[in-house]
Amino acid sequence: MKTIYKKLLFLFLLLPFSVLAQSTLSGTVTDFATGQPIPGVNVNVQGATTGTSTDFDGKFQLPNLKNGDKILVSFIGYKTSTIVFNGQKNLTVSLEEDTNQLKEVVVQVGYGTVKKKDATGSVSQIAAKDFNKGINVTPESLISGRISGVNVVGGGAPGAKADIRIRGGSSLSASNEPLIVIDGLPMSNAVPNGSTSILSTIDPNDIESFTVLKDASAAAIYGSRAANGVIVITTKKGSKGGVKVNFSSQIGINTVANTVDVMSADQFRAFVNEKGTAAQKALLGTANTNWQDEIFHTALTTNNNISVSGSLFNKLPVRLSVGNVDNPGILRNTSFERTTTSISLNPVLFDNHLKIDINGNIAFGKNQFQDEGGVIGSAIGFDPTQPVYDTNSRYGGYFEWLEPSGNLPLLPARNPVARLNQDNRRSTSTRKWGNIRLDYKLHFFEDLRAVVEAGIDKFNSDGFTEVSTLSALGYQPNLFDKGNWVNYGGYTHYTDSRQNKNLNAYFNYTKDVGKFKIDATAGYNYQMFEREGYDSGQTREPNPKEDVTTDPDVNLQSFFGRVNLGYDSRYLITVNYRRDGTSRFSEENRWGNFAGAALAWNVAEESFLKDNETLSSLKLRAGYGTTGQQDIGPQYDYLRRVTLGTINTQYMFDGVIYRAARPEGYNPDIKWEELAEANFGIDFGFLNDRITGTVNYFDKKSSDLLAEIPVPDGANIRNKGFNNVGSVRTKGVEFNLQSDIIKNDKLTWNLAVNATYIDQKISNLGVSVPGFQGYITGDVIAGGSGNQVLIHSEGYAPNSFFVFEQLYDANKRPIQGAFADRNGDGVITDADRYKFHKPTADYTFGLFSTLNYKKFDFTMNWRASLNNYIYDNVSSNLGYAEAGLRRQSDLSNVSSDYYNTGFTTESNSNGTQRNYSDYYVKDASFIKLDNIVFGYTFDKTLLKAASLRFTAGVQNVFVLTKYNGLDPEKFNGIDNNVYPRPRTFLFGVNANF
Repeated sequence: MKTIYKKLLFLFLLLPFSVLAQSTLSGTVTDFATGQPIPGVNVNVQGATTGTSTDFDGKFQLPNLKNGDKILVSFIGYKTSTIVFNGQKNLTVSLEEDTNQLKEVVVQVGYGTVKKKDATGSVSQIAAKDFNKGINVTPESLISGRISGVNVVGGGAPGAKADIRIRGGSSLSASNEPLIVIDGLPMSNAVPNGSTSILSTIDPNDIESFTVLKDASAAAIYGSRAANGVIVITTKKGSKGGVKVNFSSQIGINTVANTVDVMSADQFRAFVNEKGTAAQKALLGTANTNWQDEIFHTALTTNNNISVSGSLFNKLPVRLSVGNVDNPGILRNTSFERTTTSISLNPVLFDNHLKIDINGNIAFGKNQFQDEGGVIGSAIGFDPTQPVYDTNSRYGGYFEWLEPSGNLPLLPARNPVARLNQDNRRSTSTRKWGNIRLDYKLHFFEDLRAVVEAGIDKFNSDGFTEVSTLSALGYQPNLFDKGNWVNYGGYTHYTDSRQNKNLNAYFNYTKDVGKFKIDATAGYNYQMFEREGYDSGQTREPNPKEDVTTDPDVNLQSFFGRVNLGYDSRYLITVNYRRDGTSRFSEENRWGNFAGAALAWNVAEESFLKDNETLSSLKLRAGYGTTGQQDIGPQYDYLRRVTLGTINTQYMFDGVIYRAARPEGYNPDIKWEELAEANFGIDFGFLNDRITGTVNYFDKKSSDLLAEIPVPDGANIRNKGFNNVGSVRTKGVEFNLQSDIIKNDKLTWNLAVNATYIDQKISNLGVSVPGFQGYITGDVIAGGSGNQVLIHSEGYAPNSFFVFEQLYDANKRPIQGAFADRNGDGVITDADRYKFHKPTADYTFGLFSTLNYKKFDFTMNWRASLNNYIYDNVSSNLGYAEAGLRRQSDLSNVSSDYYNTGFTTESNSNGTQRNYSDYYVKDASFIKLDNIVFGYTFDKTLLKAASLRFTAGVQNVFVLTKYNGLDPEKFNGIDNNVYPRPRTFLFGVNANF
């Protein structure tokens, strides 16, 4: 008994010493190849609940350690390192990349995720570290030129919407925009008046990754809104461990890279003196004004963001971000400002059974607009011999063309500088959106998860347009020579409110049975779109047309399911189905059924290739799926409707004014447009995946196209409306290749290239009337009245140019009015117009290079486009003598293209349209260096509390092209009064605390 007491006493006395023997370990985790610190690495004690993660400098502290504890250091994409603690105070751990783990990259596939190596469809992902560098005001520019099959065409205006097409789109008149899903919330592509785009309200600094679902077998799970592909955006989240603070600040100097080539003042004087009448010569001024220099200027953009992330109470991962961008445009008095705040909470409760994701965002926008087309068009065409200012002018001291009587003529262009300064167009917007996701793994059946997602997106705007009482564009009810002249200016005010509500509820079942893996999902989706707007009309004019608009709600409901089956990670199959309903169609046509299936074979997992370092990965894929399209402008085009007429259709009876009721055109048979797509792909990797790539071939066909086409006389109340007609077929090949060309301790060089070939043709328009060439479409061009040069025609690409074949003289100079008689009937008529090229490219290319040497880094991004054509509307509108000498009371400048053609009149002597000549359809193929960025990182050598990275670079560096216009890249194929893309010189600093 005494022996037992002695032993207990000995252990009791030893206990404090054992407690005192616990120690704290400090350390740093670095990349074995580069020596750079790795933030966010998990550092845990094996078998214990305690742990931590590294900060932005790769440092960590792990307390309460005892000799013999095993410390696990792990991070995605690296091999886990195990260290036995033997009293060390400091430790440096170098982690090696794990090529097998890198294959385990997880991608979003709609209502779930899948490992990249197990994906059966055509899915591309690009993460934050691979985004395009520079000042990215809107998120679209992060991926421009980076993903094969995805074409991003941005504009030059501040905050401008970028047009995104995945595999060329699929429709004629319905939307060709891809579905954008942000943290599980499907977005509406519509934005309120006074705003630029949905994505312009998002700070690119908050985005973690883009995942693009390109083929129908992958996108079919999203059904009715996925016909044009899906872009899934995942934002950054909090993580466990210490608090991390990131601050980034950028300054961009935006300069004018190019202007439209028109006559100088001296050239214009010589032109008028040679071609003009005595009255026109007398109008010449003495100034030498470059009007484009007057309206454009150098502007300064600032972009700042600060984010804090970590774990509250070491239990609740949280991230808070605040950002501001101020982006004045190179066109004076245009600007875009955005202030954003986002918060993310991601708690895990009930022993990891309940995961909650809460995302909240608010964005405030301030915009200043101009009538860009009008102002830029005036600057291009205004007489360069006239001054900007006229001290005797009643229009604010600006020169304006006047009649001898002093009256303001109707037709001449207005002073572009005056338009900028006397026309105030501003708006503010507030967008609030968020999503809450509850993911519960059932305690009594852990293979089954119940997931509910609820989200809302509310987007409001408030704006006005005010025209000065000194502006030539103001409301002037009386002529100046009548003696009672007055200028009231102009004022309109508008509001616009849009709301998008979404609910997803689904079950997910996963089970491993031997070598089989089952992943099944089934659920329901509900989405509602609402909009209400107000327009005051011109309040300074009599009887302003005030209007309140409440659009009919659009409701989408769906039932969906998907099953993924895998055997031994070698043989994979995915089957999905979705039944979609839309309020846009009648009850008979309301529901559509869309399905997809895909197969994949991981050849590299077979015994004859496994562990082969030369051919380290190889997967063959095949898929087929259908999706639907219902996104057209009219909400209820199938209904017979009677609406109240406007102020122009009022009648008076017995002194009382009544608004007339009028029937609207309708189509009770309008139904789903359907897309069927087949995809065949190969994913490969060489040399332990040091070289990786993907090749895809796709063939898709859109049928029952939703197209806005003319209606035969007497067949409907309207003369144009939506109908289901014909089909479009698109075939193409995509290629991606990434390689670590050099990779050692001091130097790494990564190169990524992609290429896309697309062949798209209208295979059927449903009309077989003799002589029918197709449906004229596209924007109305400048010059003449109501002219259009694009056509949808069977056997040709959508939006092909529809023009006359120009004839040339012996010196290869175009002969005005000389067109080929293509039908041989002896006369030149519209029947001789033909389909000639198209705006979209046959081939697009992208190249992204990243070079790191010690603490220096250098990135550049190239893009190229081949066989895309553009209609030079500037030259067609201003490139002839009569454009400058049209009237005897005013003059206009002339495009320099006049020297190439010598064209004289707007219309040809034979009655044909000069601007329908194929001479104006130009090859706009190009190579662009989009950006170059240099960087240098200081690892706490300047500041002990933070690592700093300084950057400098140029965006929109240069363009190589045969096209002589302003810019060869124009989405709709018509080059006319385009807001030029600026060339930006940028400087930035990024600090990690």
